[in-house]
Amino acid sequence: MLDSDPSSPNRPDLPPEIARRRTFAIISHPDAGKTTLTEKFLLFGGAIQMAGQVRAKGEARRTRSDFMQMEKDRGISVSASAMSFDFKEFRFNLVDTPGHSDFSEDTYRTLTAVDAAVMVIDGAKGVESQTRKLFEVCRLRDLPILTFCNKMDRESRDTFEIIDEIQENLAIDVTPASWPIGVGQDFLGCYDMLNDRLELMDRADRNVVAETVAIAGLDDPKLAEHVPAHMLEQLIEEVEMAKELLPTLDPQAVLDGTMTPIWFGSAINSFGVKELMEGIAGYGPQPQIQSAQPRQILPEENKVAGFVFKVQANMDPKHRDRVAFLRMASGHFKRGMKLTHVRTKKPMAVSNPVMFLASDRELAEEAWAGDIIGIPNHGQLRIGDTLTEGEALRVTGIPSFAPELLQGCRAGDPLKAKHLEKALMQFAEEGAAKVFKPNIGSGFIVGVVGALQFEVLASRIELEYGLPVRFEPTQYTSARWATGPDKAVDTFVNANKQQIAHDHDGDIVYLTRLQWDIDRVVRDYPDVTLSATKEMMV
Repeated sequence: MLDSDPSSPNRPDLPPEIARRRTFAIISHPDAGKTTLTEKFLLFGGAIQMAGQVRAKGEARRTRSDFMQMEKDRGISVSASAMSFDFKEFRFNLVDTPGHSDFSEDTYRTLTAVDAAVMVIDGAKGVESQTRKLFEVCRLRDLPILTFCNKMDRESRDTFEIIDEIQENLAIDVTPASWPIGVGQDFLGCYDMLNDRLELMDRADRNVVAETVAIAGLDDPKLAEHVPAHMLEQLIEEVEMAKELLPTLDPQAVLDGTMTPIWFGSAINSFGVKELMEGIAGYGPQPQIQSAQPRQILPEENKVAGFVFKVQANMDPKHRDRVAFLRMASGHFKRGMKLTHVRTKKPMAVSNPVMFLASDRELAEEAWAGDIIGIPNHGQLRIGDTLTEGEALRVTGIPSFAPELLQGCRAGDPLKAKHLEKALMQFAEEGAAKVFKPNIGSGFIVGVVGALQFEVLASRIELEYGLPVRFEPTQYTSARWATGPDKAVDTFVNANKQQIAHDHDGDIVYLTRLQWDIDRVVRDYPDVTLSATKEMMV
């Protein structure tokens, strides 16, 4: 019998197949260089031969991880995509998240499916607002964080300043894993503090792995051959200061989420990326325990369990397919297995699961705890669903947030209202938007977290369903889920018919115009609870 306390020292080692997996997300502010870094990961993992630049011309050089038309047009990642690739003896499962703040909800949910996060910071801008928000979520879940300070080949700020800013803003200890030599035009490379190596950047060829020179400490005469005297002097001085002022790397503190190691580099020049990957392999966590009801799920359990953290519709425009992204929580999954869909209690044969290798999908013959597989389905699977080998477990903690912007939605052609309903329901299940059907009147009210999402929705409904739609302003400013004893809720609903709607799960939603509306309900209906989030489950 397994030890029931997961944190106990008697817990057995993970099976080697599971222990070699590292499942992580990349978080950053838009434009810090996350998509470029993702490309280079794939390049070093041997998954793609040539890293295409996001904005370069020509089809051959399109980024492989952005597949939606709008992502290509705007050069932003809108939907989180998952990729698996091997690096040395490790298996990396990388979940790319949209950095754009208008898509934060997708990102929050993605963070429930990973064991660690790589935070990308722009060397010139430091910690930006979106990074701070995403970081908060990592904090709530005590996720281990590894930091990559990008764009060192452009004019960037003083290294100590960047480190101070992270420590102050994010209240986490920072320990340098590498130290930059020079900055901007003079950026030569880094001194690898963990392995005592000199890493030199090759500016001529962006797809070349940096040259490495092993050295014996900072007083090694070999350094002078590669680094000009004034820069060497500065390097030695800074590294000595760093060693005195900053904490040394404590692997356990990293796993606890209280310390982050920082690497410096330039993703576009393929520099510093390999060191970061070695850091993820060496200091990143193995697949972790998932919190669930009525008990936690341990990765080493023999029985398979997994949960859906994202649904992506129409990944292949030729087929109206939906792919549910499933994070494997335990066990060894084999293609064709019958799993129980806990919400409906129905068995489900998973016959064509896919793995995403860069932009290619291939059938997954098997998967282990920590892996992320895509399950094509026709709408049976929703965000928050758990699949198990029979046991009624439900993974908890996948949030759904109240939208901050609400607009009415109508089809350009009134006869196509039914088609519109189908399209909107699909996006609601995908988690791309909240769709509310008011009890009185026709039409739908669509709620999103950021204004850019309306554009994405309109363009996707037109592209994928051939339906021109228009969004119109409404008087509502937010929505709250109403719960409580049936009788109290009925009384409340009958008295406020004008402002009541149902979401795509059929739950009761109260549409509010002013904060005053909420205060009034709290005062007049003490038994009714209005909440701004709802757990994505049954």
